[in-house]
Order: sequence, then structure tokens, then C-alpha cells
Amino acid sequence: MSDVVSHKCPNCDGPLLFDPSNQTFHCEYCLSVFNEGDLDSTELKEAAENLDQTSQEKFNLYDCPSCGAEIVTDDTTAATFCYYCHNPVVLKDRVSGEFLPNNILPFKIAKDDAKEQFLSWAKSKKFIPKDFFDESQIEKITGIYFPYWKTDATTKGRVDATGTKITVWRVGDTEYTRTRKYKLTRGGTIHFRDLIKNALQKNTKQLMIESVQPFPLNDVTNFDSKYLSGFQAEKRDIEFSSLEPSLIGELSHYTQTILEHDMQGFTTLSTNHHESHVLSQSNKYLLLPVWVVTYQSETSDEPFYYAMNGVTGKTSGKLPINKPKLIGTSVALGILVTTLILVGGYLLF
Repeated sequence: MSDVVSHKCPNCDGPLLFDPSNQTFHCEYCLSVFNEGDLDSTELKEAAENLDQTSQEKFNLYDCPSCGAEIVTDDTTAATFCYYCHNPVVLKDRVSGEFLPNNILPFKIAKDDAKEQFLSWAKSKKFIPKDFFDESQIEKITGIYFPYWKTDATTKGRVDATGTKITVWRVGDTEYTRTRKYKLTRGGTIHFRDLIKNALQKNTKQLMIESVQPFPLNDVTNFDSKYLSGFQAEKRDIEFSSLEPSLIGELSHYTQTILEHDMQGFTTLSTNHHESHVLSQSNKYLLLPVWVVTYQSETSDEPFYYAMNGVTGKTSGKLPINKPKLIGTSVALGILVTTLILVGGYLLF
């Protein structure tokens, strides 16, 4: 079986969970609370004792270090829970070596707060089936760290353009027009920070994480698997090399747009030539936090979802609709409901 990690309490050996509300780690058994510094010395000692242990197998079955049950995961799961004892575990081979994240943005919204915000949000939507936000559904809210690539870059660019200024005036019954043409050149060095790209192929999950951007990337910290305790996490399955060509194209476009924006005050502007070169580029792999609720409708093969940024609280969702209620409301009012964005039988909010 592949290696797993479960961060344990130094006092009672119970599982540790990360608490977003105060950025500490707590034990639900002995109620001990630790900060990151308290745990580092203990885990460094354990790491030294196990340094010679390596994992040769890479299956989707893992042994829970608490109860010994098998944990079944898909190819991109990096942190999860044991179904039997609910012990939080980190799948070590998914967050080590080439898959070791550089940074992580820890959750700042705790689960109870996330549930309360979800309930308030869902109840404000009039045409959603009640079972979408009943108690059993609310309990399914899950904190997930999703994988991203982040790029900082410096480009050097140049734009050559022709600008015109057109002046129109009248003298008596005669209208005069004067057109002046200008040869324009702009060039410079431009610095870009925190360009992020999704590193997960799954379409539904990709939509979830993109819909709750932006994330406050100034708050990222160095990756430590302890932040995964109590949450789920996904491992990237998109390498930066496959994203780089499109990213270079975006950097070129942004460079041109910024330089053209400096050419203000002309009636018309026509770009004749532009070029840009990447002078420097650094790429980092990081995990970003999202609270997620999914709902499988009997009438749709594709799941519906609610997602919330785990730091800012920004929400988004693709929600089912109660069609009888929607139609009944329309008939009762004698109007057509046109204020809802209805796409393919579901609502976008």
C-alpha cells in the first residue's frame, strides 16, 4: 500500500485538524491546541526516524494509519478522510517529490461559518428544491484545496502604431475637417505578478474553482501538509509545460494592451507592429481553498454545485430548479419569469 500521513497530537496521539478561524491545529480528543512552531520539532524528529522508508507502490488503495481500513481514492486526491473512523489523512506520495506544492493559501473560513453562509445563500433562492439545502445536504459541505500554477514574469515589448486626430469646425455654411496623422512608438519593461492557471482537468471542478476567484495571493504561505488536516485536497494533473504556450501568448497580449493604453488622446489608433519577449519567469505550484457542496439530481447526469472561496467568502453555484414551483409562480402572477438566468434546466448565480 502507498504511504499516508496522519498528523497526530503530541499529547494523546489523536488526529490533528487545522482550524481556519484562528490558524491553529487542534485535537478533538484531548482538546489540545498547537501552532505550527509547536508541531515542527515533533514532526522533524519523526521524519528523521523514517527517512529511509520509501513507497514503491502507487495504487488508489491506502491503509488508514488509525484503523487499518482501506481508503479508496481517485488519481488526483491528495488529502481525504477515512470512511470508517473519519481520521484525516494526507496521501504522502501525492504531495511530495515533483508533486510537492511550493505554497498553500490556508482556509480562513471555518466549517460552521461556511455552513451558515451556505444555508443563508440557498434559502434566498426561491426556485431551488428544498432537499438541496436540508440538514443532510448541509453536512456534505467539504473544504477542498485545489491545485494551481502561479506565474510571475517580466516582459519587454514594443508597439508601433499610427494615430489620427480629426478636428471638425464650421465657418458660416462651410464645414471644415482637418486630419492629422502621427507615427507612434511605445516600448518598455512590464512586470506581471500572480497570474494563476488551473492545474486540474476535471471540468466540473475546474468550473467551481474558477467561479470564486480571485484569491488573496499575498496571504499564501510555504506549503506544509498540516494545513491539509481536516480537509480534502486535489493533486494536479496538468503540467506547466502544457500551459506555457498559451501563457506566453497571454503575456504578449497583455504587454501589447498596456503599451497601447499609453497612447491616449487620438481619434483613431491603428497598430502596425508589436513584439514582446519574456525576460524572466518563475512558476510555482500552489493549493487554493474552496468550500464545496454538490448535489446529484435524478433528472440530470451532471452534478449541481455550490462553491465558496475559503478565504474571501465569494460564492457561486450551478443550481437545480423546482420546475413545478417556477411554473406555478409564473401562472399565478400571470407573467413570464424573465429575471432568472435559465440555462439547460438549471440556474446560474
